[in-house]
Amino acid sequence: MKKLADYETSTGNVFADIGLPNAEEHFLKAQLVLKISRLMKNRDLKQREAAVLFGVKQPDVSKMLRGDFRQFSVERLMRFLVALDQDVEIVVRPRKPTATVPALRVA
Repeated sequence: MKKLADYETSTGNVFADIGLPNAEEHFLKAQLVLKISRLMKNRDLKQREAAVLFGVKQPDVSKMLRGDFRQFSVERLMRFLVALDQDVEIVVRPRKPTATVPALRVA
C-alpha cells in the first residue's frame, strides 16, 4: 500500500509557513507586486516603460516581478500603484471577533 505524504495546512502566508522573519511585511509586498504585475499586463506595459514611470531601472522592475522585492518598501510599492493611476487607500478598523490575529491585506 502506498503511503501518503505528510503535509501541513497553510496559514495563508507562505512566508510565515517557512518561518521567515517579518512574514507579514513580505506577504503584503507580494500582494502589492501582484497588483502591479497584473496592471502592467492588462495595459501591455513593458518593463522598460514601467521603469521610467516608477523612476527605477528596468532590471529592478524585472527583479521585482520575479519576486525579489526586498529593496522596495511597502510605501514605494504603493507609489508604483499610484503611478499606474490607482488610488491606494489605507483603512484601519478594529479586528473582527472571529480573527485570531490582526491582519495586513491588499483588497
